[in-house]
Amino acid sequence: MRLLYSFVWSLSLPIVLLRLWIRGRQEPGYRQHISERLGFYPAYTHKKTLWVHAVSAGETRAAEPLIRALLRRYPQHHLILSHMTPTGRATGALLFADVSDQITQVFVPYDINWMVKRFLRHYSPSLCALIETEVWPNLVAQCKQFGVPVALVNARLSDKSLRKALKLSSLILPAANAITCVAAQSGPDAERLKSLGVNQLGVTGNMKFDVTPPEHMAERGARLRHWLGDRQIFLCASTRDGEEELLLNAFVAHRKANTLLVLTPRHPQRFDQVAAMLTQHGLSFVRRSVMDLDADENPLPSSVDVVLGDSMGEMYMYYAACDLAFVGGSLVNLGGHNLIEACAMAKPVMTGPYTFNFSEITEQAITAQAALRVANPDQLFAQAWALLDQPATRASMGQNAHAFFLQHQGATSRTMHMLEKIIKTA
Repeated sequence: MRLLYSFVWSLSLPIVLLRLWIRGRQEPGYRQHISERLGFYPAYTHKKTLWVHAVSAGETRAAEPLIRALLRRYPQHHLILSHMTPTGRATGALLFADVSDQITQVFVPYDINWMVKRFLRHYSPSLCALIETEVWPNLVAQCKQFGVPVALVNARLSDKSLRKALKLSSLILPAANAITCVAAQSGPDAERLKSLGVNQLGVTGNMKFDVTPPEHMAERGARLRHWLGDRQIFLCASTRDGEEELLLNAFVAHRKANTLLVLTPRHPQRFDQVAAMLTQHGLSFVRRSVMDLDADENPLPSSVDVVLGDSMGEMYMYYAACDLAFVGGSLVNLGGHNLIEACAMAKPVMTGPYTFNFSEITEQAITAQAALRVANPDQLFAQAWALLDQPATRASMGQNAHAFFLQHQGATSRTMHMLEKIIKTA
């Protein structure tokens, strides 16, 4: 099956490259460093190397505590941080600007044997740490052939993903079996991963709980709050394609006086698309990108209905500024996003019905009275407006959220304990 998979990959490569070039119209980063995706990299002189693969922005942020722990524990090693998306690469550049001399960022090669072999020969890593769900059959197989231990860390697997994997069992099961060790986010994730035949398996928790919100983000949040004026602020964070339309329809239908909506799409290539939606709905809006928070500006005019969060790396700032947050990807059948950043900033949080990507964390947050689940956009705004009129309830939820965040820390140290065993033998 892997031979057939490789053959199909090779045949489809021209189409993949064409699609990459087309995507580059909206996001120029896709047209940069294309040679790296084919396994060709700049000269590299470091003799000891650790490799962490974080596909996009979310996985890169999740990997931050682990990467910093690896750099502290193995200062003699250089770290290769690979990505699939330009947003992941840009996020990594921002997060690790202070240790950029210890990290080289690249795009991972496509999962074609000769490309992966070129990567492994070029960098000779003593560890491959894949973040969350990134299991590529040829990559794992070639790592095994080259003697590179593979760890799947902060690993999660939903029921939906498990069903898909089992349909391709002759391809996925050998890859899962070849992984050296797996650090799962939760017990249910571990059980599902176990059914794929992984070997050394442990439940370490979610490393995103170990991400420390940058100190300056609270101050930036205060500046943004001042800029926005004295209205109540409802944040709809990390929204996805198909979701903004639902949210804006409900927002228009359920207007509330003295309330401002802040909308932050998950993917930067959709900022202009969402701006067009706001115009179509007759909503007055301001882009975050035109705000100078350091200037002595007057508060945002009350005629503005929405602030479009068209910026990268400022999610903590948005959470710090809001009174109440909704985490997107959950009103449409995409599995949701994690609530951890909102909890870290002690904010009451709401989510929709589709949270299968983070089912255990979401349920635990709801049980801890840190979060609320709603069934649809109309219910979301009805519940949000009710909460905005209940400051004591919001304060209690925010306190519960922060306590929930602190309670679940420690995943990085547990993950490092697993990795140290396989790095020593590499």
